[in-house]
Amino acid sequence: MVDERPAPKYGWVFAAVWLFYLGENLTALLRADPGWQRSVGLAALAGFAVVYVLVLAQVRHFRGLTAGAVTATSREQLIIGTALVLMTGLGALQVPGAGPHALTCLVYVAATAMMGLPRRQGITVAVTLVILAEVLLRTMPGWKTAGHGYSLAIVLAAVATGGIRLALDRQRRLREAQHEIAELAVADERARIAADLHDILGHSLTVVTLKAELAQRLLDVDLDRARTELRDLESLARDALADVRATALGMRGISLPGEIAAARQALAAANVEADLPGAADDVPTRNRELFAWTIREAVTNIVRHSAARHAAVRLSPGQVEIVDDGTGVTGPDRGGQGLAGLRRRAGEAGARLTAGNRDDEPGFRVLMEVPE
Repeated sequence: MVDERPAPKYGWVFAAVWLFYLGENLTALLRADPGWQRSVGLAALAGFAVVYVLVLAQVRHFRGLTAGAVTATSREQLIIGTALVLMTGLGALQVPGAGPHALTCLVYVAATAMMGLPRRQGITVAVTLVILAEVLLRTMPGWKTAGHGYSLAIVLAAVATGGIRLALDRQRRLREAQHEIAELAVADERARIAADLHDILGHSLTVVTLKAELAQRLLDVDLDRARTELRDLESLARDALADVRATALGMRGISLPGEIAAARQALAAANVEADLPGAADDVPTRNRELFAWTIREAVTNIVRHSAARHAAVRLSPGQVEIVDDGTGVTGPDRGGQGLAGLRRRAGEAGARLTAGNRDDEPGFRVLMEVPE
């Protein structure tokens, strides 16, 4: 995952803050005798400062320390490596005029390498610079009196910069993980809404279709009853629309008594004799919504596919069972998306769903059990 935000306009300020340590080089060069050594040294010092600021600003962009970018590519690493060589060369040009004080530039080179290069390469560069500083301090005439503080400064700069880089890389990965979690939450919510819409519209449209067919047949036989069926049809359509809106807004909830009543109405419209419970008071609150969804899906399948003449809903505090005497399921389809949605709900509630043809007689059986 790559953050597409542009790098900050003032990223160079972060690099420029640390240039005050080059004051030691500047002081040494200004105190040197006039000549080409001082002139070249001052020009090299100015060039070193400019290159350092520019490359560190780019490193911050490449490494994603402020822009959330990914690790630098091979091309970007080549740019960083070239800049490191240029900085080292500009530091070397300061040696004739600044003497051992020019070793301060190695601190900046080590920090830039740890920030911009892959970790192992950065450590290699830092170790190499420490060895170089120690060799120069021990071999160059008059440099021994400068002490060995430069080597320690290189080590400290490399360790500090590596720690900052590690912390900022972890912060970037945390942002990526949070973004991924947010995307997964959106995907889960979309899946939930899709499943709920399937269940709601599947049931409602099935009953609407049956009511419309019944009303059409009654128009020439019993006009008053046809009008009643059409009024029911209008009410069902309004309820379905309200359910869809509530689901889209995340406020969907169904009641067990309401689904029992809806099942009675749907089965009657399909000319299926129904044996339904009269009340649901014994069912615990935690099980009611799951049992309501189970009844809705099972009754929808009965009305759509079973060609049953009789159906029964058996309800107890810990389970609900729906059976019919229809054709059952003979093909590979074991209930389609509706039963798949029920299995998902059962898994979320820690319940067990059993669905399949009845063993003792023709028909289909749906059983939802919730452990105590």
